[in-house]
Amino acid sequence: MPGRKLQNISKAPFTFKRFIQITKRVLLWYFAVTIIWVLAYRFINPPVTWLMIQRSFERKTNEKDWKIEKKWRGFDELSSNLKYAAMAGEDSHFLQHWGFDAESIQKAYEENQTGKRKSGGSTISQQTAKNVFLWPGRSWIRKGFEAYFTALIELLWGKKRIMEVYLNVIEMGDGIYGAEAATQFYYKKPAVRLSKGQAALLIAVLPNPRRWTPTRPTPYILKKQYFILRNMRRIRNLRF
Repeated sequence: MPGRKLQNISKAPFTFKRFIQITKRVLLWYFAVTIIWVLAYRFINPPVTWLMIQRSFERKTNEKDWKIEKKWRGFDELSSNLKYAAMAGEDSHFLQHWGFDAESIQKAYEENQTGKRKSGGSTISQQTAKNVFLWPGRSWIRKGFEAYFTALIELLWGKKRIMEVYLNVIEMGDGIYGAEAATQFYYKKPAVRLSKGQAALLIAVLPNPRRWTPTRPTPYILKKQYFILRNMRRIRNLRF
């Protein structure tokens, strides 16, 4: 009886072997899609990020206008001062590591254990992967995806592209994203013309760019600017 045979097959138990087969297919598709996605963004500039969308919805909730101000600039159109300020303030070993800085992670872990402050120890590569490919938030699952995408962009993009994307998508103010939009808003000039002091101030406010502003720096931000400028002198001989 063909009909009964078909019915029996459809009611066959879900075996462990079947589970492994489905899992393999899902993983194969996941790796294929994500690798193509990352490879595409090596040549195509990311149009928007989850954070940009989330912040805009938050603005609408607060009865403000939808706002995403950004102007993409290529690697050579961004000030060298800003690139070195980003490394000096966020990831001084950026050009040496492969996406993860073991020394910074260990230091952040030790600081967090004291309870004095919360430090993530994320590299520029990790921040770029998180901003471009993932949703905002904190969880071990998201951290796992972040590590995966960090490894992919290090492998498929290279340091110049990572720095270019980072400086074009990071949040630098309320509804302001990327270096060009930020320098036009704060300094009324293109990002390629940033001075060392201005670049250091832009990076100094990055932990909370909606709370702090480079045009009205607090004593804490000025202290961070000093640290960044000092570190910039130390790493200035590094080359992309």
